Amino acid sequence: MTTDTLTELSQVSFFEEFLPRHMEKLTSLGSEVHFNKDEIIFRENQDSKVFYVILSGRIALEATMAGQTYCVQTLYASDVIGWSTVLNRKKPFQARALDPVRVLAYELSTIRDACRSNPYFGCAFFEKLLTVMAECLEGTRVHLVEALAGKAGAGGA
Repeated sequence: MTTDTLTELSQVSFFEEFLPRHMEKLTSLGSEVHFNKDEIIFRENQDSKVFYVILSGRIALEATMAGQTYCVQTLYASDVIGWSTVLNRKKPFQARALDPVRVLAYELSTIRDACRSNPYFGCAFFEKLLTVMAECLEGTRVHLVEALAGKAGAGGA
C-alpha cells in the first residue's frame, strides 16, 4: 500500500482504533475492488469467504420477502459489509451497489490467520467488528420501526 492509500484509510472509521503497525497489516491484507452501479456484490443466503470495507460509494442491503426486494439499510464510505463472513455464516441480506463503489476486500482465511498470530490485533479487530454488527442491527431495527409506523399510518387513513 502506498502512503497515500494509508493516509486515506486512516480516515476510515473501521481502522481508527488500530495501532499504526496493525493498520498497515490490515490494509496490506485487503485488495481494492470496484463494483459498478446496480451490481450485486453478494446475494442473500450466499456463502462467502470475503468481507468488505467501503472506501467510496453507497451500497444497499436488501432483503427479499414475498417476492419483493426491500432496502433494509444504506451503507456509505467507512462502513463494513459482509461481517457474517467472519462468523462463517450465510449472508442475511443482498448487497447492491447504488453508485460506483470502491472497497477493500478481505479473504476470511487471511484475516483469521492475522488474528491468530497477533492477539492484540485479533482483539481489536473483533471489538471493531462487534461494533459494526451492533450498528447494523440498530439500523435495521430503526428501519423496521419506521416502515411499520408508515404502514400503520397508511392503514388508518
